[in-house]
Amino acid sequence: MITIDGSFGEGGGQILRTSLGLALVTGKPFRIQKIRAVRKQPGLLRQHLTAVNAASRIGCAEVTGASIGSTDLTFAPQTILAGHYSFAVGTAGSATLVLQTVLPALLLADAPSTLTLEGGTHNPFAPPYDFVARTFLPLINRMGVEVTARLERPGFYPAGGGKFEVAITPAANGLRRLDLLDRGDIRGRLARALVANLPISIAERELAVVAGNLSWKEAWLKPETVDNSRGPGNIVMIEIESDQVTEIFTGFGQRGLRAEAVAEQAVKEARQYLKTGAFAGEHLADQLVVPLAVAGGGSFTAVRLSRHMTTNVEIVGKFIDIDIQTTMLPDRTWKVEVKTGSSPP
Repeated sequence: MITIDGSFGEGGGQILRTSLGLALVTGKPFRIQKIRAVRKQPGLLRQHLTAVNAASRIGCAEVTGASIGSTDLTFAPQTILAGHYSFAVGTAGSATLVLQTVLPALLLADAPSTLTLEGGTHNPFAPPYDFVARTFLPLINRMGVEVTARLERPGFYPAGGGKFEVAITPAANGLRRLDLLDRGDIRGRLARALVANLPISIAERELAVVAGNLSWKEAWLKPETVDNSRGPGNIVMIEIESDQVTEIFTGFGQRGLRAEAVAEQAVKEARQYLKTGAFAGEHLADQLVVPLAVAGGGSFTAVRLSRHMTTNVEIVGKFIDIDIQTTMLPDRTWKVEVKTGSSPP
């Protein structure tokens, strides 16, 4: 059984989610100790427990330690079962991170699956639904699968209550590798500022910051009012469409944070991206290592590498015979090469 220290590296829930996903794919059991030990609230929170339960159902797994606050868990999967599943976080905890956990296994299942996921869809510290649907899944589909997503209603922190559906048609002959080194020419720009149960003037102030800092045209700015959210919420999304990828950079509204500061979060990341020719921003780079490892190889360039990404590299190596090389390029961006030492699972 693989033993994992849940406090190493970035020390958060990503270690657990990556371990669950790779255990399903490889069939290897693991034990994780000191789950989120370095966080303000150590142990499993509701969104982590939902991911454990989702992985358990899909993998017919034997699990111990699956309870709120648990810092020690064992997980032994048996087989991947395709099917129709519904999972609800029950709080504003991220539902997109639950998808992140179980998607690799369902991409390799022997039949199509559907997921209905409820919880937070636009949360700080998690990929928002729009990033998943417009940035991440189109790349996954280039691996020989078909994954589509549909948002029924958004869920902002702290009310949650979001809901979306995902349909997954697995790869017929295994996942194809991806080599994502050049994003190509920029073809489109769009900044969206969403407000739910808040004045539209907040969105307008945010877009004024985007326009002023990036010198964007008014036609590229879109304030939007969300009318089916269970609570208040605000997010700024800066979308940059290139030949090979649509990247999205976000800023999340929070109580006590000025609208201008929310927009500046997204602007900072977008400006860094536009200064380089790298394929992936920091957060997309976080998402790519696991699917490329499961596919048996691939490569990408990134603006920078986060601690989440380097921690993922360590976890992947515990489950799959793999070599992941990271090289700083002359322009101080990074190239990541994923090479497996044997056939992919």
